[in-house]
Amino acid sequence: QVFPSQDPLDRADFNAVEYINALFPTEQSLANIDEVVNKIRLKIRRLDDNIRTVVRGQTNVGQDGRQALEEAQKAIQQLFGKIKDIKDKAEKSEQMVKEITRDIKQLDHAKRHLTTSITTLNHLHMLAGGVDSLEAMTRRRQYGEVANLLQGVVNVLEHFNKYMGIPQIRQLSERVKAAQTELGQQILADFEEAFPSQGSKRTGGPSNVLRDACLVANVLDPRIKQEIIKKFIKQHLSEYLVLFQENQDVAWLDKIDRRYAWIKRQLVDYEEKYGRMFPAEWCMTERIAVEFCHVTRAELSKIMRTRAKEIEVKLLLFAIQRTTNFEGLLAKRFSGCTLADGTVKKPEVPPPSTNPFLEDETGAETDEIVMEKSDTDKPKKPKVPDNPFHGIVSKCFEPHLYVYIESQDKNLSELIDRFVADFKAQGPPKPNVDEGGAVLPSCADLFVYYKKCMVQCSQLSTGEPMIALTTIFQKYLREYAWKILSGNLPKTTSSSGGLTITSLLKEKEGSEVAKFTLEELCLICSILSTAEYCLATTQQLEEKLKEKVDASLMERINLTGEMDTFSIVISNSIQLLVQDLDAACDPALTAMSKMQWQNVEHVGDQSPYVTSVILHIKQNVPIIRDNLASTRKYFTQFCIKFANSFIPKFINHLFKCKPISMVGAEQLLLDTHSLKMVLLDLPSIGSQVVRKAPASYTKIVVKGMTRAEMILKVVMAPHEPPVVFVDNYIKLLSDCSTDTFQKILDMKGLKRSEQSSMLDLFRLRLPAPPPGGDSAGSLSLSAPTPEQESSRIRKLEKLIKKRL
Repeated sequence: QVFPSQDPLDRADFNAVEYINALFPTEQSLANIDEVVNKIRLKIRRLDDNIRTVVRGQTNVGQDGRQALEEAQKAIQQLFGKIKDIKDKAEKSEQMVKEITRDIKQLDHAKRHLTTSITTLNHLHMLAGGVDSLEAMTRRRQYGEVANLLQGVVNVLEHFNKYMGIPQIRQLSERVKAAQTELGQQILADFEEAFPSQGSKRTGGPSNVLRDACLVANVLDPRIKQEIIKKFIKQHLSEYLVLFQENQDVAWLDKIDRRYAWIKRQLVDYEEKYGRMFPAEWCMTERIAVEFCHVTRAELSKIMRTRAKEIEVKLLLFAIQRTTNFEGLLAKRFSGCTLADGTVKKPEVPPPSTNPFLEDETGAETDEIVMEKSDTDKPKKPKVPDNPFHGIVSKCFEPHLYVYIESQDKNLSELIDRFVADFKAQGPPKPNVDEGGAVLPSCADLFVYYKKCMVQCSQLSTGEPMIALTTIFQKYLREYAWKILSGNLPKTTSSSGGLTITSLLKEKEGSEVAKFTLEELCLICSILSTAEYCLATTQQLEEKLKEKVDASLMERINLTGEMDTFSIVISNSIQLLVQDLDAACDPALTAMSKMQWQNVEHVGDQSPYVTSVILHIKQNVPIIRDNLASTRKYFTQFCIKFANSFIPKFINHLFKCKPISMVGAEQLLLDTHSLKMVLLDLPSIGSQVVRKAPASYTKIVVKGMTRAEMILKVVMAPHEPPVVFVDNYIKLLSDCSTDTFQKILDMKGLKRSEQSSMLDLFRLRLPAPPPGGDSAGSLSLSAPTPEQESSRIRKLEKLIKKRL
């Protein structure tokens, strides 16, 4: 690693044999053996010389190393001596500098102390003179000069905080505090004299002295300022308390406008007379308005508690509307900066709404809303800024909002009764395919009223009254679902009687089969569309209610039960449509099961019962599809439910067709295939626009009708030999039920003795083969059928293709 070498002799895995073979690869190369040996000897000699030289050279290393160490030690001693000399010289130099600068330091300290003393004496002179001037100006009520001087004196006094141990300084500080106390008492007395609290008559007025006194109050203890504001506002509102006492006629809710008109006049009067007397940062106009709101709220609460029985809905809404309008005016005029001291706090900004279908509700008392999703491309209205004064007065109406809630309960009850009466008077909607199953008009009216109530209540309160209103909404959503929707669904017992199988099998008379009339079918579809609209709109209503209510009450709003109710109405409507079409097909299937299939001699066109079923499907399904055009997904559900109902019933009737001859089974297979094609085309049957059926529906039809075809193919297969028949049954049907196998044997018309042996063999073949026996099983299942069966199946397939 230290001396890299390419010589093969230096390699760790050196192999002498390989090395020699490399030197002498052939016999002819042995002629040079002497030359090679000489080279190697020469190399060995050189290595010996090198080793000898190195060994000899190492004998003198120890002596040379000791000599070098001694020389290094001598050099270090010399260096240490030089460093010590330099350090001694540096200490001497430092001592000389200290002696030189000692006098300079003393002079610097003296200068700094002298400067501090002079500054302190100047401050002391200013403080002493300022205190004397302050006391003199206070006695002369020169508040303008006092305001500026007092602030300066206070600032200068702060420099003497660390000198309070000196009696003279402490005495000056006490004189300043005494002057401040005297100023506060004196200013309060001046305001009391100018604006006496006794009586409502104002003897004083604005003056320059009081304006300057307010400037002084800014410098004094904040309690002085607060006391001035409190007394002035109390005196300013004293007339209000007298005019609108509880026993006065103007104090009741019907004349609530006069309260707000009075304060408007007072604020204008204040601005004209006293606007310049108080500093702008005191926000006296806003403080007067806020205190008026607090007083009004307390007075209204007291009088409404006393006269609670006289409160009517119209009167309450009138008072709330006027109050909220007044609160809106306050928000436009004032910023709300003084509310931090009050009990009403600025409401938190709610998160932006993610509901795209609801519009901004400013002035929504007259707006009508249909809760449908709007286009996202439409520009949204800017959100109205929050009102910091919201509820500052109107909060007092909240305990009495039960009157409003009871009124809405009564109104909604009358509304539902009117809907019921209108429906009975007008009858079911007339069939109109172009409308596409339009919702009932009463549904839109109900939600328009809901929206109006919700907006109105949210303006009154976002607390418990909203929860009470939600409970009312839930009650009448359920009533609408049961009384208007479920209550008007046609009853299944209203089918027309007197229909016979003979009439069912006549194509021209097939239109008489439907249990529901055209009007009834349209009514069911209309109710289904209405329930779907109610379901979607109720979900939107729940989201909007949660936006309107306080965050702490949001979890108490839950309309899931009502949405489930509308889902039940939808399910019942679909089930009625399915039952109607399904029942219309029953006579045809009954006729199929009563036919003598063992007597069929040749395969012809599709049987009359198939034609009857197809006729009913072509009559009902287009009507249902056109009337459910707005709710396509529920039409798909109808198709799926019908397929799930009809196909098992068809298979059960197949089992009743016994015994069946070979030709009869071929005819049934042809009929089954025709029904399968019709069912696959069911969603778009009779439509000018052909749509591909949903994959979920197609899968159900293919699976069910293929099973019916497999049953008939098993019936067509010869039962000899039995093993082949049983294996083909398992292959085609994959059904391990002995009941199904028994029904197949009955359809073939086998005797009981033959059936018994077949069942025993079937039970023996039932256990699933082991994993290694799959290939054998597949060979057994794929055993060739007799020639007769093969020829008949081929003939039948050709006939079906020709028919298609």
